[in-house]
Amino acid sequence: MRVSMMGAGYVGLVSGACFADFGHQVTCIDKDAAKIAALKRGEIPIFEPGLAELVESNMRQGRLEFAAKASRIGEAEVVFIAVGTPSRRGDGHADLSFVYQAVREIAPLLAGTAVVITKSTVPVGTGDEIENILREQRPEADIQVVSNPEFLREGAAIRDFKHPDRIVVGTEDERARGVLAEIYRPLYLNAPPIIYVSRRTAELIKYASNAFLATKITFINEIADLCEQVDADVQEVARGMGLDNRIGGKFLHPGPGFGGSCFPKDTTALIKTAHDHGVPLRLVETVAAVNEQRKRAMARKVVVALGGSVRGKTIAVLGLTFKPNTDDTRDSPAIPLITALHDLGATVRGYDPAGMEQAKPLLPDVHYCQSAYTAAEGADALVIATEWEQFRALDLARLKAVMAQPVIVDLRNIYRSDEMRRAAFRYLPIGRAGVE
Repeated sequence: MRVSMMGAGYVGLVSGACFADFGHQVTCIDKDAAKIAALKRGEIPIFEPGLAELVESNMRQGRLEFAAKASRIGEAEVVFIAVGTPSRRGDGHADLSFVYQAVREIAPLLAGTAVVITKSTVPVGTGDEIENILREQRPEADIQVVSNPEFLREGAAIRDFKHPDRIVVGTEDERARGVLAEIYRPLYLNAPPIIYVSRRTAELIKYASNAFLATKITFINEIADLCEQVDADVQEVARGMGLDNRIGGKFLHPGPGFGGSCFPKDTTALIKTAHDHGVPLRLVETVAAVNEQRKRAMARKVVVALGGSVRGKTIAVLGLTFKPNTDDTRDSPAIPLITALHDLGATVRGYDPAGMEQAKPLLPDVHYCQSAYTAAEGADALVIATEWEQFRALDLARLKAVMAQPVIVDLRNIYRSDEMRRAAFRYLPIGRAGVE
């Protein structure tokens, strides 16, 4: 099929490359001319394992192309909207200006029987407004509007796209259903369930899913705090819970709080939508509030590890992105952690395998280093803020030799207390016994 993708950001680029790999003819369109020029040169603007190779392969085979203008969109049978929906400044609602701008731009160019599909995460009722815009501009056309939310994890997006848990299609139109079935037909061997629902239901499934996962993270983080006070091990608690298939073990990993491009903004947008409809979501409101408090509180663990004060001390922070295998620093827990440490008088040295360039505008006072070991040089404490694979097997003897004090604050629980004890480190993990 001929597919146009409005937006060449994270969702649009990954989705476009994967659809092209399915055999569809895909054009990714983005107003950022510099980004499009870079993509045409094979330069990928985001860090996502396997994406550069996927883009290069499909460009070489002529199935994937990039454009800065939507002039050829009339050739497409399917047009995806995959532009950003950030939190609106001032009130937390999802900013839909990019979505509506894209719709107004493509409306006069669409084929008369095109199917317009929202991949962007949008509040309930957005599809209705898109339909209204298209009807106003193209009253003679039979253009269907469908919701098809994405469920991609940064760092594993290509696998998630090609091996999805489910595909949600929000439309009650039979022709549109057939078009979506054809687009995803290459996945039939994997047999993912395709769930056909109303458009508004599909829009809410995305928000409800992210809010529930955020709730699981926040729940286990609070249980971790309780474990620290009652001498229990949160990882064993999480394992014991997760073996119950009604609960499951995913997202029961304690840490410094959730961040990233989805959970913070989506929980906020869901709360705002619920308030607009007179249905306050008290549980989700609490999850969002507790998470923000937790991220700010992580600096206190470092203060405790250093005897009550970090003033004049040097702290090494490993990991600046909100999770491993991405360069995304949006709402990363490392940001409020480092900001608080600076406010308390500490000097911060930082290292991240992929996210340092993105972090620099947000954290200009950090001394950025080229490895975990150079970051640790002269440090009074080392903080593991993101669980990158390369941080899981650090040479503890080498660390101890270069640090001013042998203190590690492990906010991701990637080490065992017994190995830290053997290496003679003071060790503070999350929700389980450390080494004093």
